[in-house]
Amino acid sequence: MSIRVILAEDDFLMREGIRRVLEAVPDVTVVAECGDGDELLAAIDEHPADVVLTDVRMPPSGADEGIRMANRLRITHPTIGVVVLSQFAQPEYALALLEKGSHRRAYLLKERIHDRSAIASAIRDVAQGGSAVDSKVVEALVSAEVADGSSPLRGLTPREREVLAEVAQGKSNAAIAESLVLTKSAVEKHINSIFGKLGLAGAQDISQRVKAALMFLDDLS
Repeated sequence: MSIRVILAEDDFLMREGIRRVLEAVPDVTVVAECGDGDELLAAIDEHPADVVLTDVRMPPSGADEGIRMANRLRITHPTIGVVVLSQFAQPEYALALLEKGSHRRAYLLKERIHDRSAIASAIRDVAQGGSAVDSKVVEALVSAEVADGSSPLRGLTPREREVLAEVAQGKSNAAIAESLVLTKSAVEKHINSIFGKLGLAGAQDISQRVKAALMFLDDLS
């Protein structure tokens, strides 16, 4: 079945560009387009949807409207996934999106919209209950904490930090192995070491691992 998406973006040209990208994805259907938060709420009431793809900043607040909408939908429509698009790589936005759980949530930079596979993958992930975080945001998180001399992340090896960045994007062990050119058993060994050093051993599910990693980093900031 096609994944039904509501697209929310106040910039008309950007919205058209995203829509055209999504039209080329065979298992995705855009059921409504919106220019602000109020229109988005109306569209959600009118059109059954699996995923909301929204800009992080929209009217009427002009601030973090996309984050606020995602938090609101967690209560009113918990089965709807939300992919937040932003031109900002600041970790604070991603952490605000995921602070109440990573289930059915994704945060991508707008520069990814021309990468059809990346945006389609994020939509599929949240529709299926998973999560995704842009690699550049994860890198910013990890780099900031590694620079802190008191951070437990200082105890990670460079390879373990690379694996952690992949884990926090919601990738499976097999996908991490392919990305970093490692064996699956090597990835499993690195992950066990990482979560042991960070006191997060036992978080096995991909969604739980993403939440655990990012929430841990948030606690350190």
